[in-house]
Amino acid sequence: MELLPRSPGEFGSARYWDRFFRQRGQRSFEWYGAFPELCPVLHKYVRPRDKVLVVGCGNSELSEQMYDMGMCEDIVNIDISDTAIRQMQERSGSKRPKMSYLLMDMLQMDFPDAHFQVVLDKGTLDAILTDEEEATLAKVDKMFAEISRVLQVGGRYLCISLAQAHVLKKAVEYFSQEGWVVRVHQLASSGNKQQFVLPVFVYVMTKFRKISGSALQILEICPEEQDKPMRVESAEQLVAAVKDRQYYALLCSQLSKTPCGEQVSLDLCDKERGRPRYTLHVVDSPSVKPSRDNRFAIFIIPQGRETEWLFGTEEGRRQLATSAGFGRLVTVALHREQHYEGMEDIQAELSGKVMELAPPGLPARQQVPFLSVGGDIGVRTVRHCDTSPLSGEYVVEDVKGDGTCYFRRLIFLRNRNVVQSEARLLSPGPLPGQKKRRKDKKKPSPPEPPTAIDKSYLCCEHHKAMVAGLCLLGGPDPLPGTPLAVLVVGLGGGSLPLFIHDYFSQACVAVVEIDPSMLEVATRWFGFCQGDRMRVHVSDGLDYVTKLATEVSALPSVAPAQYDAIMFDVDSKDLTVGMSCPPPAFVEKPFLQKVKTILKPEGVFVLNLVCRDVRLKESVLATLREVFPLLYTRRIEGEVNEILFCQPSPEGRRDPTELGVRARALEGDLRQPGRPWDSSYVLADMLQAVKIL
Repeated sequence: MELLPRSPGEFGSARYWDRFFRQRGQRSFEWYGAFPELCPVLHKYVRPRDKVLVVGCGNSELSEQMYDMGMCEDIVNIDISDTAIRQMQERSGSKRPKMSYLLMDMLQMDFPDAHFQVVLDKGTLDAILTDEEEATLAKVDKMFAEISRVLQVGGRYLCISLAQAHVLKKAVEYFSQEGWVVRVHQLASSGNKQQFVLPVFVYVMTKFRKISGSALQILEICPEEQDKPMRVESAEQLVAAVKDRQYYALLCSQLSKTPCGEQVSLDLCDKERGRPRYTLHVVDSPSVKPSRDNRFAIFIIPQGRETEWLFGTEEGRRQLATSAGFGRLVTVALHREQHYEGMEDIQAELSGKVMELAPPGLPARQQVPFLSVGGDIGVRTVRHCDTSPLSGEYVVEDVKGDGTCYFRRLIFLRNRNVVQSEARLLSPGPLPGQKKRRKDKKKPSPPEPPTAIDKSYLCCEHHKAMVAGLCLLGGPDPLPGTPLAVLVVGLGGGSLPLFIHDYFSQACVAVVEIDPSMLEVATRWFGFCQGDRMRVHVSDGLDYVTKLATEVSALPSVAPAQYDAIMFDVDSKDLTVGMSCPPPAFVEKPFLQKVKTILKPEGVFVLNLVCRDVRLKESVLATLREVFPLLYTRRIEGEVNEILFCQPSPEGRRDPTELGVRARALEGDLRQPGRPWDSSYVLADMLQAVKIL
């Protein structure tokens, strides 16, 4: 039986609806859900003594159920279909004496002004506003004007809709400009197989007297899981908020039917401020053979560890899901701006939501395990947050790593999943002369997190590789006691220049940092300090190098090339480029030639390259080869970083065996008695994977 119209315009035709209801017979037709789903919202806005008008009633049972449930009895139903009205008059008859059905066009109603407290519309606006043609919009304006006319001040227009963007935008703009309060509710799903994949919404437009000259708009949205409305600033924001919920519903529908080929990411926001509280990644593992107990699990990433390779990259999460042995794993990252009581509270908060992401075939009452590292949610303490004119918002935070180790991190919030700088914290020991406390039988209080910086430890693998690159310097024995002039562009937390300063006793380190805020952060929070062998120049690295190169070129005998090593570890502020380190201007040929000018002939230029754009990376490598005849590369496993060692002369070429010998010799000199050394840091290992390009 063909019940659909030939064109959307027929939805406004009385002839179409007469034919529709004749063919359908006495069976009720429910647009967008039945009474049980609508009841919670209707109860909020329909009072027992209200006079209610239902426009475009069709043969829906909604009015009958509202009447029979005692929600309201004084209900007037209108429709343009004579067939539908006669069916409903016959069906209700004398059972509901206070309810009436009238054949009437809502665009031209016979009721007096301010006659109703509630106008209820279930799908009628959606049926009329099928497009944005001028004639259609004029018809909708007439509909809204009639609804406004028959409603009392303080009355409510309740419109049940699928909330297509153009429909919602039209309704919100019209009534908000009239001075009405606009609130949008998302209906809670019943859990049964629904007629529509998209969620159903109820627009609640409350009539107020229009104040001349007032531009105040009150726009709110109520998600299905909460009663408290959230205020939004504009019609565009309201439409966007609804669109987000529609996307989520489509996503859940898709995930419930088929495995996801690519990892799916979404944010769950808090109720009060609408800010992200949880970031979820849905990871399917085709290699895992599903059974009853390993179909689905939730993994809570400990606070502060979301940037680690295992949790912060697609490949890492895929490995995590496979090793955990679950067909579908949802990883959950916790946000630093939020407060979390513990694992049980997170589980209670997420249980209902994550089940909407369950894989196909999961039994309805299947218990889903919540997993984590060590069974807790980790520790994160924000030590400092501020805004820099150059770097934007940033935070300094202490996080707990594996075991008892704590780390201090600098994060730029414009790229919150990347650790800008990191340092290990020293566990506090007893002060000199301080006796150990006697053991108390009472439960010991948890130890205080450490706060002192461990300057002997390089947290970043790319920093370890950059330091190892000093083995390439000329001379038979690159000893730490040899005078060494080093230029580091990019300070961050200062761990790289600090390590070189402390372990190469004759090294003089010049650091160039464009952002004065970072010098303050490094000094206050990362133990950085200047001295006779360590100076920071607050300047643009491009300008600083250009100035030095100009001096060398002008007076080579007076100002010869001065640096044994030049290191670039500077991030790009432009996130639209496929290279986040360094900024593109730092690897242009004219500037690289200036770098070569201030580098000693036997020196080494070390570049931290982070480039996801394959073509751009090839272009950068080609430019480097044009300037530096000898080029080594060292990829950092599990990261995008690639360390490039560039030398001005091909005569300094060394094979891997020679590099290993030099690295072991240098490390032996650096490991002095009484000087702490990270046993996991082996210079030779850093150079073992070096390749000559």
